[in-house]
Amino acid sequence: VLAVPVLFKQALENTEMEEGKSVSLRCELTKADATVVWKKGEATLQASAKYEMKQKGTVAELVIHNAEPEDA
Repeated sequence: VLAVPVLFKQALENTEMEEGKSVSLRCELTKADATVVWKKGEATLQASAKYEMKQKGTVAELVIHNAEPEDA
């Protein structure tokens, strides 16, 4: 049985943010509930007070709280 690869239906887009506010990054996948790993460069982001990961069906979302210039 061949596994169907998970692809992006809607990729991430550049988002402007205001320092100190929250910003949401969203992408849509071709398969519901696929495993999503968020990274900044080579570092894998972990859920914390700063990074909130959400996933519902085919939509994955990363919320960055208290955004700073280093989050670019």
